[in-house]
Amino acid sequence: MPPTAASPRYEQVTIEDVGTPLAQVTFVVVDLETTGGSPRDSAITEIGAVKIRGGQVLGEFQTLVDPGHEIPPYISVLTGITTAMVSAAPRIGAVLPAFLEFARGAVLVAHNAPFDLGFLKAACAENGVAWPAAASVDTAVLARRLLTRDEVPNCKLATLAPYFSATTSPTHRALDDARATVDVLHGLFERLGPLGVTTLEELSGLTRQIDPERRRKRHLADDVPHGPGVYLFRGPRDEPLYVGTSTDLRTRVRSYFTSGEQRSRITEMVALAQRVDAIPCAHALEAAVRELRLIAEHKPRYNRRSRFPERALWVRLTEEPFPRLSVVRRVRPGAGVFLGPFPDRRAADAAVAAVHEALPLRQCTARLSPRTPVSACALAGMGRCGAPCTGAQSVADYADVAAVFATAVTHDPRPVLAPLLERVDRLAAEERYEDAAVLRDRVAVLVRAVRRRQRLESLAAVPEMVLARPDGAGGWELSVVRLGRLAAAGIAPRGTTVRSVLTDLLATAETVAGADGELTTSVDETELVLRWLEKPGTRLVQLSGTLASPAPGTGAYSGFLARVDTGRDVRDPFADGRSLGTRARPERIASPA
Repeated sequence: MPPTAASPRYEQVTIEDVGTPLAQVTFVVVDLETTGGSPRDSAITEIGAVKIRGGQVLGEFQTLVDPGHEIPPYISVLTGITTAMVSAAPRIGAVLPAFLEFARGAVLVAHNAPFDLGFLKAACAENGVAWPAAASVDTAVLARRLLTRDEVPNCKLATLAPYFSATTSPTHRALDDARATVDVLHGLFERLGPLGVTTLEELSGLTRQIDPERRRKRHLADDVPHGPGVYLFRGPRDEPLYVGTSTDLRTRVRSYFTSGEQRSRITEMVALAQRVDAIPCAHALEAAVRELRLIAEHKPRYNRRSRFPERALWVRLTEEPFPRLSVVRRVRPGAGVFLGPFPDRRAADAAVAAVHEALPLRQCTARLSPRTPVSACALAGMGRCGAPCTGAQSVADYADVAAVFATAVTHDPRPVLAPLLERVDRLAAEERYEDAAVLRDRVAVLVRAVRRRQRLESLAAVPEMVLARPDGAGGWELSVVRLGRLAAAGIAPRGTTVRSVLTDLLATAETVAGADGELTTSVDETELVLRWLEKPGTRLVQLSGTLASPAPGTGAYSGFLARVDTGRDVRDPFADGRSLGTRARPERIASPA
């Protein structure tokens, strides 16, 4: 037996212990050439490996290995590796430590992994080297789970490599085959997105066997067409169970009946499903908008996103002699100044707290009358409020303060944001880092809320616009947007006149009525349209009215938001855990006798 090599220390990593996004996982794709099919009577003749992460090649490893005996002639014919070629190569005991160091901390990938990893494990055991027991991925198994016989006749590497347009062809040489497997792995990963598989932990579910009951429901996808659109799973009482969207309806719906779909709630939904309805759409924007509307209308029990748009929160400047900031759930057009929407109460309270840091708006919730003075609260003594309750501040003077907030929301946020950012810098200079971090995060919430409202309002103020995007086949995807709402969608195929298609679209488009600048549809829908408008390649074909954002708006604070996001990449030890809620009755100072 050869001398025992020093065994490096490894920590066992299993897929169940890892929740890392696939883009952040380091993979080492390995391939071996051997003298036969079993490690019991055969040995390794070549190791090739490629280290990748996030689609980038980080390094390569390749070496011939002396198997210690003659290479059978038929193996030499297959691989091109002869006994003479490996006569001066190192033995496997000398190669293993270098390879294991190259693969340290990575997930091992191989095509038909039991073969390659079986040889490596046997070599480690024979040479007294500890096997790291790293997580592994078998591209052959993945391919069987993700591809159908309609796409490839088998899942051999020689078949998959050209199917995924691999840049290296398999040649039965270790490094070439490893490079080809890298391209196959990336091609398979592209199939994971529609399945919601984004982490290594979720990837492990693809190796599980499919439930026979689920397989028997594949016929539900038989009448679903290809192309973009929305699909609805319906239950025993014809009730909508789940609404989804895809650029290829048939492929997406069929994926629910494969082992690739492992989410427990979706598994339960598929078990209840009795029918799948498909709604073909002109393009992805129409599909996304229809999905939002259907979810809001039916509130399917298995959808989580956008089921209750009415639960969004807004910060409202109340309409009274001495207005205050109030968190509300409904926006009534024309009823005061609003900021938002916010996803939850904590975000809304953070924005309110930031405004109160900059402006002496009252924080009590009682309705005040200029004719009936009351005693002041502690905030007045701290200079945080002008004490309109005592008569110390007139209605006109208080209105000037409230107008600063209204202007910040609709036009120029600088009078509110500038003193807040100066205070953040001052706190940091005084080494009060916790207070600086808390205020910084509140200001970031406020900036994002103002930016969101201004961008949405600018779109909601446009009576009509027509957008066009190339469809990738020489035609155009057309969208008619009125007051921020998608009113019509269509396709002008290659060879047709865009103007004629557009004329028909405009004639049949939905009539949208609403007050100028007020949202006539859900915020989520208007944001979808806005993102579509801002995507590279989108053209503004026709515009009625003006599409503009305030010149002194929030664009100047993009750098600040980027720095905040960068700072949050590392866990913030000063994360604000304090309640931000406004006290209903701040402690009042007793009036002098």
